[in-house]
Amino acid sequence: MVKKSNGKWRMCVDYTDLNKACPKDAYPLPNIGRLVDGASSYAMLSFLDSYSGYNQILMYPPDEEYTAFITEQANYYYHVMPFGLKNVGATYQRLMDKVFAEQIVRNLEVYVDDMVIKTKSVNDHVRDLEEIFQQVRRYNMRLNPEKCVFGVQGGKFLGFMITCRGIEANPDKCQALINMRSPQNHKEVQRLAGRLASLSRLIPKMAEKAKPIFNLLKKPKNFHWDDRCEQAFSDFKIFLYAPPILTKPQSHADLLLYLAVADNAIFSMNFLQC
Repeated sequence: MVKKSNGKWRMCVDYTDLNKACPKDAYPLPNIGRLVDGASSYAMLSFLDSYSGYNQILMYPPDEEYTAFITEQANYYYHVMPFGLKNVGATYQRLMDKVFAEQIVRNLEVYVDDMVIKTKSVNDHVRDLEEIFQQVRRYNMRLNPEKCVFGVQGGKFLGFMITCRGIEANPDKCQALINMRSPQNHKEVQRLAGRLASLSRLIPKMAEKAKPIFNLLKKPKNFHWDDRCEQAFSDFKIFLYAPPILTKPQSHADLLLYLAVADNAIFSMNFLQC
């Protein structure tokens, strides 16, 4: 049993051996960057979350017995798709793409069980909600009211803050990095590198600025946090106190592509000519 962030418990079965025997479902998950871009800079948003989403899909009857697990009282197996199977993400995404084929991109973005309804005009948002709910009802889907948020101008989606202004850094991620102490070992450098990577889209020239830190990942046995690493770490903390906002370009506006080439990295940026 694994305790979830809301205090409730999730039962997990170790399907390691079963997953090794299962062929991989190659159905692609959407590109997170494209989804975040597609959901930002809208006047009104609503965030939907499925209630035990995986459990809303029935198992193929002949395969139910393969999900069996042992308890002290008896053996059980699932009639619905359980958490932990190899292809549950691909299976669920395929379902969402089919159910909302007419809405995705136009007024909805979906990544597995995370959905955001987007509307350019505040006055049209109720109409978009009604359209999505009709599909939810048609396919007998269930939503989790505790995690759904309706009629807001911004919120968290796939690790970013999307608002009517554009794409903003997740404040929780920024604060987590700001609160970090200077790494004392290789494992803590890995943790720092992961947090930097999750914010890389909002940090210009991150690869070059973080080079002293990333170099430590190549030398796990010769860890040495020097002044260059400390300076880079401090610079990132200062920058993340007020990170930039990424906005969509205006229609028909002229864009310039800026390229910067260093010895160890290549950077690019689109910006409006004033």
